[in-house]
Amino acid sequence: MKFNPDAHRRRSVRLKGWDYASRGAYFVTVCVQGRECRLGEIAGGKMRLSEAGAMVQRTWEELPSKYPGMEIDAFVVMPNHIHGIIVLIDPVGAGPRACPGPRARPGIHARPEQGPGHTHPPR
Repeated sequence: MKFNPDAHRRRSVRLKGWDYASRGAYFVTVCVQGRECRLGEIAGGKMRLSEAGAMVQRTWEELPSKYPGMEIDAFVVMPNHIHGIIVLIDPVGAGPRACPGPRARPGIHARPEQGPGHTHPPR
């Protein structure tokens, strides 16, 4: 089902007045499309990463080398989503235009499952 802003009214969970391009720590959750368990499975109480899950973990670990004004903190891969904390140290270049869109990386398409505003500074 395609997102229809008239039928799918969602309240923003963004902190009013907060500049999300500013320095700070941000808790991020990313869900797999359709919430399918493609990143691995839990076996014996431990997370066993699939090939896709291992790729996501490597990509997370490489973020600071690709984005010098950023540090990473805690991170966990779950079967159908990831949680992580990104720390922006240098706000230069931060913001929506800093992230390449689908045209910049053919074959990689991101679609927010929960709509905009599902990142927030940890409290």
